[in-house]
Amino acid sequence: MSRADFPSPGGLYAPLSSLLEQIPFAPDPGSLTFLNSTRDLRTHSGQRISFVPPPADGLAYEARIWTRGEVATRPGNWHDFFNALVWLTFPLAKAALNARHAGALAPPASPRGRARDAMTHFDECGVVVVSSDPDLLALLRDFQWSALFWGRRSDLGRRLRCFVVGHATYEQLLQPFRGLTAKAVLYEVTPAWLSRPLAAQVSAIDQRLAVELAAGEHMNPRAFHPLPLMGWPGVTADSETAAYYDDRWQFRPGRSRPGV
Repeated sequence: MSRADFPSPGGLYAPLSSLLEQIPFAPDPGSLTFLNSTRDLRTHSGQRISFVPPPADGLAYEARIWTRGEVATRPGNWHDFFNALVWLTFPLAKAALNARHAGALAPPASPRGRARDAMTHFDECGVVVVSSDPDLLALLRDFQWSALFWGRRSDLGRRLRCFVVGHATYEQLLQPFRGLTAKAVLYEVTPAWLSRPLAAQVSAIDQRLAVELAAGEHMNPRAFHPLPLMGWPGVTADSETAAYYDDRWQFRPGRSRPGV
């Protein structure tokens, strides 16, 4: 797939745009060379991040990153390719996630629990939604999908942004499907924040997520807000009519979230 053919449904690939503009085919066997030459990234343990073919060393995925800085990346694999691009785009947040995983894996390791599930959910399917309009965020929290995506459609581009962090979600957006849903963290920002350059916005989100993850926030998988991405303008042509949002299987009403 060439750069010219690369899709960007609803502009949701925007955080990765500067990287995608630099690589002619993604992912091809030569992409590891590109990925390893882009930035000098470090784990919280001080290891330099490198993207390597999966080694047969018996180490757990996150443990290998923590101890060696090696991110297992299968050449020619979209899922792993997007994971690498997210490392390059949100390096502080990814390092914070790895540190939390490494802490949970350290002896005496406890069985995988809610905190690690939450980290995995966000790592795979997370998005950060920012808005200068608290009413838009309230509609999202209240599962008012038609009111958000159709009634306030003209305001979404001006007052609300969606930054995909989860690498599995980037892969799924190559071929969006009915029911595609992300796990959202919501931030209220100022109008001035929304006028900042994209790179500055991405950097600010990366820093904020890293601080919150290091402090133990976002450790409850049920605290994330479901965000049906097929409702986002531009992801599918079907969303260009109000009746599309009557699909209650896809745009479900609110549910209680005990423990939040």
